[in-house]
Amino acid sequence: MAFLHSMNHNLFSEMIRKLKLIILILILQSNQGVTQTRDIGGTGDFIDGIAAIVNDGVVLRSEVEDQVTMVIRNIERQGAQQPPIGQLREEVLERLILQRIQLQRAERYGIAISDEGLNAAINNVALNNNVTFEEFPEVLAAEGVDYFKYRNELKQQITLDELRQREVSSRISVSQSELNSYLILQKEEDQKAYDFDLSHILLPLTSRSGQGEINRKQEMINDLRSRIEEGESFESVARDFSEGQQASNGGRLGWMKGGDLPEIFLLAIGGSKIGELSQPFQSSSGFHLLKINGIKGNDPVIEEQINVRHILIKTNEILDDAAAEEKLKTIRTQIINEGDFGAVASAVSEDPGSAQDGGDMDWAPKGFFVPEFEEIAYSLEMNQISAPFKSRYGWHIIQYLGQRSHDITEEVQRRKAVSSIRNLKLSDEIEIWARELRDGGGTATISTAKALPAARARAQLAVRKTLVSMGKNYCHRLQLVVARKIAD
Repeated sequence: MAFLHSMNHNLFSEMIRKLKLIILILILQSNQGVTQTRDIGGTGDFIDGIAAIVNDGVVLRSEVEDQVTMVIRNIERQGAQQPPIGQLREEVLERLILQRIQLQRAERYGIAISDEGLNAAINNVALNNNVTFEEFPEVLAAEGVDYFKYRNELKQQITLDELRQREVSSRISVSQSELNSYLILQKEEDQKAYDFDLSHILLPLTSRSGQGEINRKQEMINDLRSRIEEGESFESVARDFSEGQQASNGGRLGWMKGGDLPEIFLLAIGGSKIGELSQPFQSSSGFHLLKINGIKGNDPVIEEQINVRHILIKTNEILDDAAAEEKLKTIRTQIINEGDFGAVASAVSEDPGSAQDGGDMDWAPKGFFVPEFEEIAYSLEMNQISAPFKSRYGWHIIQYLGQRSHDITEEVQRRKAVSSIRNLKLSDEIEIWARELRDGGGTATISTAKALPAARARAQLAVRKTLVSMGKNYCHRLQLVVARKIAD
């Protein structure tokens, strides 16, 4: 009986879905003016309102034309060549179909953007354009953009972003080789934005230089580097041996933008620090040796960090706040008397993340901990143990282990690199994911306007057969229910 009940329920749900679709089609395809859209050309003629049916929803022709108009406007602003209008409409329609499928999926997941969240997003956009939230509608109007339409499109975009974050981000991985390759390329790009103060030694070659001369000057440039490393000044060596334009000035080139330096120079000094020499290298003009006197624009990222360890006791039905506090007071006294915080933390702390490490929270930047925890942590002196206190996670005691200024430049670069690689992959992965939804990976049922009559006939026939088998009276009541749902 349960099985039959389940089948009847599923059949009923499917019938509801198909009836909603049929009634929606009939309403939108009727000759009533309220369900049609006017010709955008302004002729006053009414045109068909449906461009495509996507599951229980539709893409209206007016939506397609609005998007086409916007795309054409952007193309004209950029001075680019406009594709054939028919091709453009097809591309826009396909994009709207994909969007509809994703929005329907987001709705099934219960993803909804509140008015407060939407207002906050619009406020950020306004601030980025140096206007207030209140002024923003006027700014849009001056650009020919309807504020309420913009608001709706932004809401849809935020919804889609949240859906994609949920479904697509987990599909993206970054390999170590990808990360290393990206970091190398990024370092080269970063160098172009730096300012370098360089000194230069040149031993020239000409097109007539034979192999003997090349070998001699290669040996000479290696010898000059050794002499400088052994203590001779770069300036004196450059004045005595260099044939570069700045030889008389000790080879000093002065400050130059990385983007203005020859590519081979950037490669030679890549990874070098202030005061270091490059390895000798050869170009078409001869053999070179560089010294880095200064670099601007590559300041390290220094982070103030604190190291603490803690013991956490959580409250429950048996252990209330007063009991938890009293328990930690006893533990604190035990630690002070016996002097082994780590051993006690491993034995009694209820923080699974740190208990196995003796309560050690490792080095963490300011702002990492919740405010009530951080306030206590930063108030302690070296090795001092706090009195019991409460946070949102439970009751704690903290032992302060130290503070440091830590260079996290490399870590920041790696985080940025991973984020950039993921973003580069994201658009491709979103496209693959969207196509999977479009082509059968999801549950999309799609009909375009060209195939509408046939699609409508097939749907009507399927539902008609179902309804006849269930009786006319029941069928009538069901149609009224569906009609009311659509009206609502």
